[in-house]
This record gives sequence, C-alpha cells and structure tokens, in this order.
Amino acid sequence: MSEFDMSKLDNPNTQCGYVAIVGRPNVGKSTLLNNILGQKISITSKKPQTTRHQILGIKTEDQLQVVYVDTPGLHLKEHKAINRYMNKAASDSLKHVDVVVFLVDRTKWTDEDSFVLEKVKAAKAPVILVVNKVDRAADKNLLLPHIQLLSEKHSFNDIIPVSAKKGHSVPELENLIGKYLPKGIHYFPEDQITDRSQRFLAAEIVREKIMRQLGEELPYSVTVEIEEFKQVKHILHVSALILVERNGQKKIVIGEKGEQIKIIGRDARKDMEKLFDSKIMLNLWVKVKSGWSDDERALKSLGYRDE
Repeated sequence: MSEFDMSKLDNPNTQCGYVAIVGRPNVGKSTLLNNILGQKISITSKKPQTTRHQILGIKTEDQLQVVYVDTPGLHLKEHKAINRYMNKAASDSLKHVDVVVFLVDRTKWTDEDSFVLEKVKAAKAPVILVVNKVDRAADKNLLLPHIQLLSEKHSFNDIIPVSAKKGHSVPELENLIGKYLPKGIHYFPEDQITDRSQRFLAAEIVREKIMRQLGEELPYSVTVEIEEFKQVKHILHVSALILVERNGQKKIVIGEKGEQIKIIGRDARKDMEKLFDSKIMLNLWVKVKSGWSDDERALKSLGYRDE
C-alpha cells in the first residue's frame, strides 16, 4: 500500500461504502443513479429489464465516497439464460454492501416487489425504502396510507418518497445513505465515476437507442458488441455489431430503406459525443446470432459474466 493510502487510513473523517440499488424491473433504479451522479452512465427506457449488468456509479464529495451498484430488476420469471444471469447479478449485489436502497413505484405493489423484499430481508445491511415517481401519483392523498402499509412489511431503517427523474428529495436520500456508511479509505480516485470501460458504455448507448425505438417489437432479443473503439486525431471511431436472434428482427432494426438504423445511429452518436467529449464516427452492423439469449456460453462471450 502506498504512503498516500496509509495516511488515509489514519483519517477518521473519511467514509466509503457500497450501496446496492435494487427493485423490480422499471421502477427507476438507473434514473436514480444517473440523477445522483449528475451524469448518465446507466441506460434507461420504458421497457422493463433495460439494465442487464451490475454497474458501479461512484460519487466522491470531500471526505465521503459512495459506490452505488445499479442492478438489473429482480423478476419472477426466468425463461432464458439471460434472465437467470440478470437475477443472479441483482441478488449477488446484496451480499457485500453497506446499505441497500430498495425502490418501489408509487402506490403500486406487485408479486415481484414481494420477491425483491424477501431478498432484501436476507441482506445484513441497513435498508432504505425509496418510494419513487411520487410526482406521477394520480392521488397524492393515497401516498401516506400506502407508506404506512409499506412500513408494516419490514422494519426499514428509513422510508423516503422521491422523484428520481425530477430530483425531488434525492439530496435528502443521499444524506440518509451517508449516515450508514463506515469510516474508511476511498476505493477509487475522486474523479472516477464508474468501473465500466468506455467500450462498455458505448455498447450500452447503442442498445438504449434500440430499446427506445423498438422496445415493443424487440423487447429483449438484442445485444450490442463493440468491435472497434479507436481515437484517430480528434475523431473517435466506433464500430458496433447489433446481434439479434432472427432474420425478421434484423429487418426491423434496419427498417425500410435503412431508416430505422439511421435514427438509432444518429441518437447514439449524439450521446457518445456528449459522454466522451469527442467527435464520433459511428458504424453499425446487424447480424443474426440465433439463440444467443438462452446460451450461457454465448452470453459469456458477449460480456455477460459474473461480477
């Protein structure tokens, strides 16, 4: 260990810890993480199960470093290998964290919320229940009685209503999290915001644009692999391979006269230029790889590995 790290060990004011953000699909976990970081590292769409991997989001302010673990939504049905992978990634995140943030959606409570709650109960860390999307609650008068009902389901350490999208009460949530984090050295440099590579983020951006454009037609049959990621002078050259499972899906992604893939490429390029602060030359290809989402060997080769 370096002398710098040793001095940090002696600093009683330094705090650092891991925080798992868990919940059923589509409750706003990735939106919450992006809002906390003030930067987009987790992709979002209206389709459940958009997030497929554990992604670390790191926020360092003065003496406090919080390492957030954004997880795939925990879901009851494990039809394919990819569903089993996502559930395992989310469940594993609960094993070694200092705080659990359990997200639920307004006054809705489903069997999948109950499924997540059972996992949360087994966690040894403090649990903060976050009631998200309260700005979209049709009847605000139902919120308080519903929160009372939620409080009876488990002895949560704290319960807080927020709007992850608009940022309402998110700073208050961060303050609550800070109360539970242990004293200790910072694990990451203060300017690092994620553990993921730029290649990974580029692939996720392309997949997000596909999910947003074609979520109804292609809910979960698409993945993206980056084949080239190279800076040449002031231009970043990115080549992305879009994998689908059937020929019909390939036609949907490309669209009539290539219009659909042009829109996907245009939107992805804009986000990449903002994230990587560089002009982007983006090339997209579509290829059929039958059965990739239910083939464990194929999943590992595509980067779906235990974290």
